[in-house]
Amino acid sequence: MAKTEKKSASQRPVARLPKGMRDIGPAELRQTQAMLETIRGVYERYGFEPLETPAFEYTDALGKFLPDQDRPNEGVFSFQDEDEQWLSLRYDLTAPLARYVAENFQDLPKPFRRYATGPVWRNEKPGPGRFRQFTQFDADTVGAESVAADAEMCMLAADALEALGIPRGQYVVKVNNRKVLDGVLASIGIDPANDADSATRMTVLRAVDKLDRLGAAGVAELLGKGRKDESGDFTKGAGLEAQAIDKVLAFVGAGANGGPVLEAVAPLVSGNDGGAQGLAELQEIDAFVAAAGYGPDRIRIDPSVVRGLEYYTGPVFEAELLIPATDEKGNPVRFGSVGGGGRYDDLVARFTGQKVPATGFSIGVSRLQAALTLIGRAPASVPGPVVVTVMDRDRVADYQKFVQMLRDANIRAELYLGNPKKFGRQLEYADKRGAPLVVIQGSNERDAGEVILKDLIEGAKAAAAIKDNKEWKETRPAQVSVKEADLVAEVRKILARHA
Repeated sequence: MAKTEKKSASQRPVARLPKGMRDIGPAELRQTQAMLETIRGVYERYGFEPLETPAFEYTDALGKFLPDQDRPNEGVFSFQDEDEQWLSLRYDLTAPLARYVAENFQDLPKPFRRYATGPVWRNEKPGPGRFRQFTQFDADTVGAESVAADAEMCMLAADALEALGIPRGQYVVKVNNRKVLDGVLASIGIDPANDADSATRMTVLRAVDKLDRLGAAGVAELLGKGRKDESGDFTKGAGLEAQAIDKVLAFVGAGANGGPVLEAVAPLVSGNDGGAQGLAELQEIDAFVAAAGYGPDRIRIDPSVVRGLEYYTGPVFEAELLIPATDEKGNPVRFGSVGGGGRYDDLVARFTGQKVPATGFSIGVSRLQAALTLIGRAPASVPGPVVVTVMDRDRVADYQKFVQMLRDANIRAELYLGNPKKFGRQLEYADKRGAPLVVIQGSNERDAGEVILKDLIEGAKAAAAIKDNKEWKETRPAQVSVKEADLVAEVRKILARHA
């Protein structure tokens, strides 16, 4: 039999993370799960039902509503199946919902209220804190034409942020209307109903959507000839004249000085029916949220909100954190939007041929979690399991009995399964696992019917205060002997002490 040759180093694949992706460890995953459960509770309280759709859709189902048409595959990751049909990883959770509603339209209650969470993928240029895969958590109402549904989304956003521990005054949900912005664009010669102007319109929308990150000067460059970023990459601009740029910036900055926003915007859309309708809808939303007790400190009109996706047709909204924070270098950090959404009355119509009103809100779970972590408000980390050590490899079955006693009592526990030859390695393992304590039983303890519980958390504190090894040996910090029958009760006491 020929021997299988080992691959040379040059033939082995390189262990490398795909560009723009990241691995997520257990602590962050548990934080994410805790956040998702909190958000889920709010969405359920509002009467939304869960729905899960596939990670990819037929590319034609996504249509022209793509996040970044300047990138390969038009902003999405695509591939062909065995029938040579093009499929794309979902770039958000809304486009799959539109397909689902169209496919099941006759059987669904109208309005249809659903929530969904999961990863989405964007084929965009990655950067610091900007990944190609991230998690969203959406709530949508399909089949409700009243802007009361949009107002409800804004209130849902506010309630979700407060449920996650962000107090009033440290967040705001900002509301605008695409119809108003389209009225402004029409006044500078960009017709939202003209397909020939579609590309220019989307370039303007995406430029304004970067206002919180680039500031007015950066947006002005993108509205004009274009902008070169810090890496040297050039983004082609909308090509607007200086007067048109000034009018767009005047709109998005309306009310920035604390004046009445709607009154400041009205002259900019004078004579435009769509703009007037958008203003009326914003007034209705303002009245709805005020009647429900949501003041401008929680939900307010802000023309700077436009949202970068093309499918929005009316009110749009964003949730922004206002909490002051600094990074590890002491530089001030602006979190920007941690969630957003809006009305998309034409998305389902692509499949059905008839208008189906819809509105929704999406929390950017990954971004919000990063923000909460930076300010120290992320969910508390979960301790590792209790580790039962192995002093005598011939007694593994006895040690497994202790593990099972703890598990039967609903306590996370595991048996050390590595090489037990060096006991110190077992303690190192327990430390790396974040174990709060270890269970030890040597021959002396076995004969006495006892086990040793070593509290690793208290032990670490005591060791930091002890000056030399001799003193440590004499005091044996945070280590107690207990009867085997009392194992569960004594472990619970230690866990409760550190809860």
